Amino acid sequence: MTLQQGLAFGLVGLTILAFVWGRFRYDLVAVVALLAGMVIGVVPPEAAFDGFRNDIVIIIAAALIVSAAFARSGLIEWVLAGVLPYLVLAGVLPYLKTERTQVPVLTTVVTLLSMMSKNVGALAIMLPVAMQLTRNTGTPPSRLLMPMAAGAMAGGMVTLVGTSPNIIVAQIREDMTGAPFSMFDYAPVGLALTAIVLVFLAFGYRLLPRDRVGTASLSASLEKNAYSTELRAPEPWAPGKMTISALEAAGPDVRILKIVRDGRSITAPRGNVVVRSSDVIMAEGSAQALGAFIQAAQLTLRGSDSPAIKDQRSEDVHLAEAVINLGSPLIDRPSAATEVHGRFGVNLLGVSRSGRSVTAQVGRARLKQGDIILLQGSEGRLSQAMRDLELLPLAERQLTLGEAPRRFMPALVLGLAMLLVGFQLVPVAAAFFGAAVLILMLGGLTMKEAYRALDGPLLVLIAALIPVSEAIQTTGGDDLIASLLSGLFGAMPGLLAVGALMLVSMAVTPFLNNAATVLIMAPIGATLALQLGYRPDPFLMAVAVGAACDFLTPIGHQCNTIVMRPAGYRFEDYPRLGAPLSLLVLLAGPPLILTFWPL
Repeated sequence: MTLQQGLAFGLVGLTILAFVWGRFRYDLVAVVALLAGMVIGVVPPEAAFDGFRNDIVIIIAAALIVSAAFARSGLIEWVLAGVLPYLVLAGVLPYLKTERTQVPVLTTVVTLLSMMSKNVGALAIMLPVAMQLTRNTGTPPSRLLMPMAAGAMAGGMVTLVGTSPNIIVAQIREDMTGAPFSMFDYAPVGLALTAIVLVFLAFGYRLLPRDRVGTASLSASLEKNAYSTELRAPEPWAPGKMTISALEAAGPDVRILKIVRDGRSITAPRGNVVVRSSDVIMAEGSAQALGAFIQAAQLTLRGSDSPAIKDQRSEDVHLAEAVINLGSPLIDRPSAATEVHGRFGVNLLGVSRSGRSVTAQVGRARLKQGDIILLQGSEGRLSQAMRDLELLPLAERQLTLGEAPRRFMPALVLGLAMLLVGFQLVPVAAAFFGAAVLILMLGGLTMKEAYRALDGPLLVLIAALIPVSEAIQTTGGDDLIASLLSGLFGAMPGLLAVGALMLVSMAVTPFLNNAATVLIMAPIGATLALQLGYRPDPFLMAVAVGAACDFLTPIGHQCNTIVMRPAGYRFEDYPRLGAPLSLLVLLAGPPLILTFWPL
């Protein structure tokens, strides 16, 4: 072993120990390792920042933007809302009231979604649906959420963009052989393993505890806020076509408080009252329920089309929630909405008062300390209004009240990108970069939302670790490790060698992060294959599968982390389901890999 090889091994070893220790953030450890590599001379300064322009980082960043637009489009919610009545008529819905049916159905849906987008995004889309189902049926979230996370991870193995390890492995294969794995090269092994995982989860969820109590996030708690807001029927409004009963049917979770007509109020209007185009409708509901109601009934938010708001469109208008603080000049002011609009160009769209309905028109309501108000405007104007009016901003969450979602556009763009890559017409990086840019141009996401969707710590982690992991290759360290492993695996059949590499990847991933695992293990696996006289493809596939199947801890994969808090899981709960599931993948994976990727 040369001095440079020893320094490279020492750097990577200390980096791994820092990851396992967990005292510092992964991305901080990665950038410190990169700096240390330059200082000790194993990472050339001219190549230190190559990771930030690597195709891997571009592909993952673009995939995050596309997945965020897919989730924001509301397509899944729209499909579920359309399918639900037919499930009721067909008598299927009653069968989804027990965990025995809920687990396989929701896990399958999440798994299918993770094949089309990043698995973390797929799980995030379905998590609110699952939590609503558990509240309605009494199913413990602890029996439902971990199987969904496992299904999302399994589904991510099927396509190139399903999970970060697949993207990294494809790029490493291109560096070593000249051609990357294509979009659907992972599908034969991934589909077979996914089917095995789904069958196990349909019964294995019984290994999970029932008595865990989840902790609702602040954003979830805010969903309970019932806002009173003013809506208006657009012109032209066909007379006699829309009644209060029809409006209530369009928004079952929204309460119609009153109608203001020609200066007169009709409180608690009866169902046969016909709505006119000049009417102002006072409605109450959560922000999510009101948003769905506005779309279904084709109403508009009163004031959202004012010139002051239209002039701000280029400044990225959005909604914000704030609490009326003690000393705010808005308290007990009958013209609070007019003052907010006149001074700051910000609309006051809704008022929430704990446990009580605000029946006065929003523009005339006397605000009280502790009221939560819904404001619309540009970020700069909202910040100024909150500061000058002594308002306390609530936790940031996505609100799209009154905005028309572009339901099909992100899915169509994503499908087009996958086809172009699948038929090898366009390189992966170009296809997904183009898809992300096209979605932004068509309004699927604002630029601010796109920046928010980017997982900065993950991108920095990968970009910084690429030169560090390459230090082992440039110093010849991968050949040295591969020679040692070939001495151990040389007498083994190829099947056991592939299985051993998968086992190592699976064991390291919970502590190292799956992206870091692939960056370190994939080059070693490919070199080992060449020294044993085998093709590198099955060994690369083994690393990808091992890194993707991180079922054992809540810290190695974001899918496991996401469900920990809502379900109330403890660290020791994960091996209950994860250990037998990992063993199943470890037994089935190597034979499947060698079936489709022979040695």
